[in-house]
Amino acid sequence: MPKDASLRVNVGVVVIGRNEGERLACCLASVRAIPNRVYVDSGSTDGSVSLARSEGVTVIELPVPPNFTAARARNAGLARLLADQPTLEFVQTVDGDCEVQPGWIDAALATLRADPGLALVFGRLRERHPERSIYNALCDDEWNTPIGEAVGCGGNALFRVEALRQVDFYNSRMIAGEDSELSVRLRKRGWRLRSIPAEMGLHDAAIVRFGQWWMRTRRSGHCYGEMAYLHPDAREPNWPRSVHSIIVWGGIMPGIFVFTLLLALLMYRIWWFAVLLVLLPWPLRMWQLARRQRRRGLTPRVARASGALLMLGKLPQFLGLIGYYRDRLTGRASRLIEHKGPEVA
Repeated sequence: MPKDASLRVNVGVVVIGRNEGERLACCLASVRAIPNRVYVDSGSTDGSVSLARSEGVTVIELPVPPNFTAARARNAGLARLLADQPTLEFVQTVDGDCEVQPGWIDAALATLRADPGLALVFGRLRERHPERSIYNALCDDEWNTPIGEAVGCGGNALFRVEALRQVDFYNSRMIAGEDSELSVRLRKRGWRLRSIPAEMGLHDAAIVRFGQWWMRTRRSGHCYGEMAYLHPDAREPNWPRSVHSIIVWGGIMPGIFVFTLLLALLMYRIWWFAVLLVLLPWPLRMWQLARRQRRRGLTPRVARASGALLMLGKLPQFLGLIGYYRDRLTGRASRLIEHKGPEVA
């Protein structure tokens, strides 16, 4: 935390959570040195609200309806924080499953103060238990973003309040990808984002089962669809191209495979070779992706898993994409897609 106590007057923290248990305890303990703290809870049933109150932070319990979203929670926390402290210059957003590292606020503040064109800065986020599952290990690699100018950030970053106000904060209707969407709007307004070589925090994904990975990946498909709809002109990242890839690999290719397989069952010898030809692009693409990840420095095991899951993930992403289009066409509010319940031991 900042060594100069006078700096803390201009810094606030917004923590959001839902059934994070001990993870939330670690999170709140890591930001005790910041006096301006708000915790926003989205319907926890594990005692998170009582825990937060015992830490002396301001607590907001989101009512329903409308549906819970991370964006709605952050907006509620920011609104309360800035109502109580209207002169705040900077706000650190933190997910309740993360622990802020000592020294991070110092490093981030120095960077923002030195460059008034920066809307936000973020640093290295590490997975707390990458050894517990291949999914956690892949999350740790996901957080390992290049140092320098960035096109987007995750849920943990130190923001300049002026920049947030200019873009009217988060899009509270989004159930996923709200950080990426906010980043796009900030960049369109001329603000810059930066990743700095500082340890920002520890994250606990707690993804230890295939079903959890599936749901998290399905949620990302929903995100890609909404981002392509909201920002069809985006090219960095190219959201429309990502949607096209999901449709081809997660929808069209599996459809062709099922059709060919049915023909093979009817005609036996003639069509089995066609089934193999339809399947061939999948292992080839997995191998290409694994080689690319290996060149980035991942271990052979993690690189192979990355290649396989990146391709297999097109299937749940396609389901998430279809869910988004269904909700948009019917005018129904999208429901939160969760991969974690109460804390996983």
